[in-house]
Amino acid sequence: MTTIGIGSSSFSSTSLLKPQPHHHHHHILLKPTPSRTPKPKPISAVRATEKLPAKWNPDSWKSKPALQIPDYPDKDQLESVLKTLESYPPIVFAGEARKLEERLGEASRGDAFLLQGGDCAESFKEFKTDNIRDTFRLLLQMGVVLMFGGQMPVIKVGRMAGQFAKPRSDSFEEKDGVKLPSYRGDNINGDAFDQKSRIPDPNRMIQAYTQSVSTLNILRAFATGGYAAMQRVNHWNLDFTEHSEQGDRYRELAHRVDEAMGFMAAAGLTIDHPIMTTTPFWTSHECLLLPYEQALTREDSTSGLYYDCSAHMVWVGERTRQLDGAHVSDKMDPNQLVKLIEILNPRNKPGRITVISRMGADNTRVKLPHLIRAVRGAGQIVTWVSDPMHGNTIKAPAGLKTRSFDAIRAEVTAFFDVHDQEGSFPGGVHLEMTGQNVTECVGGARTITYNDLSSRYHTHCDPRLNASQSLELAFIIAERLRKGRLRRGISSTGNFVR
Repeated sequence: MTTIGIGSSSFSSTSLLKPQPHHHHHHILLKPTPSRTPKPKPISAVRATEKLPAKWNPDSWKSKPALQIPDYPDKDQLESVLKTLESYPPIVFAGEARKLEERLGEASRGDAFLLQGGDCAESFKEFKTDNIRDTFRLLLQMGVVLMFGGQMPVIKVGRMAGQFAKPRSDSFEEKDGVKLPSYRGDNINGDAFDQKSRIPDPNRMIQAYTQSVSTLNILRAFATGGYAAMQRVNHWNLDFTEHSEQGDRYRELAHRVDEAMGFMAAAGLTIDHPIMTTTPFWTSHECLLLPYEQALTREDSTSGLYYDCSAHMVWVGERTRQLDGAHVSDKMDPNQLVKLIEILNPRNKPGRITVISRMGADNTRVKLPHLIRAVRGAGQIVTWVSDPMHGNTIKAPAGLKTRSFDAIRAEVTAFFDVHDQEGSFPGGVHLEMTGQNVTECVGGARTITYNDLSSRYHTHCDPRLNASQSLELAFIIAERLRKGRLRRGISSTGNFVR
């Protein structure tokens, strides 16, 4: 699985390896540009590739300018930690990443839909089974809304089990006249505003690894141990949606699912098949801390391909997407999106390239059509995905960062409108959301105002949708998927994937 990006804050999957003719899956992010014609700025990075030339090695990134990498004061301790990580088992496996690529290939054809979401940033102190369960449960709820309402298989990817690092615009922050290094995420330093906490500590990578393994273990148990069974669709309720419009809509849909399953059972169709009792679930995080990612890059014994085994999907952000930098190996002209796709996917394999737009609603309507036409005109196959979060971050009067639900909904609507107009397929959505009852984004059916933000504002990074807002958005997307399939004369899909 590989990825590239063009973003307003920039999200994308990636790895540490140099692009080669037959590498794996890519993601491209799109941001608005000041010119009249779109000039996308791709980020290139490779998640898996064929055996590389002898001159390449996993630490070749060290010869390039590396931004957002901490300066560890104790180099001996750093090397010791990295050697330890290199000796540890991989967190995920190559075959799982290949399966995700296949699913994303289905999304490129309009036969599946990507739902990617989770925390802006994980933390060590909030590592609780309940928090993991609640976000996983919300993704299950959103997935069943999209799948049942849109008659569409849903690919579920969590921003979980490794999403610790925080890119920073400023290396320092100042409070009351005291200036300290910026907090860069729990896998690098501490968020307490004191000198000791802000010193980069390599041992935090070990803690990040163990927490990621534990989180993925919990997710696997939920996904395969019966919790995700469709028979439990009525049990996936979050307490704080109990008396809400979205909660009522979900319960009504869950009742319809129960009735459908009852009909299946009465007709003699088995409902204990694994496809009804388990759900595939993948993980993703930002590929920011390259020493950590290098330590977990392994050669797959079955294919001879290299994989960054820290997650199924990793991305390069806006602050690390320099094409001559350490995070990205390709030196391609950033304006030549079509040429970049040609280089990264010479065999035009479905599922290898994902283009993620994060532009705001107005720019989506103006810029995205030109990009779709350029890619289609070249005969290239990509999966188009919308991230309606990062192009809509604003500051509330009290100073807190927030996002307007209306602006998020408007960008999703624009994304679907453009694809309807162009005859292309909307392949997915990427959200920052949580199963916790937070008040971080304003608006929604259960209206959160600027005055409400401070009551339950818990994010370590960017504002997230809460469960009610997430479900509201899922119903909106499901309706657009349903209308799109009816317009194309498709009532159901041949490849059912939960």
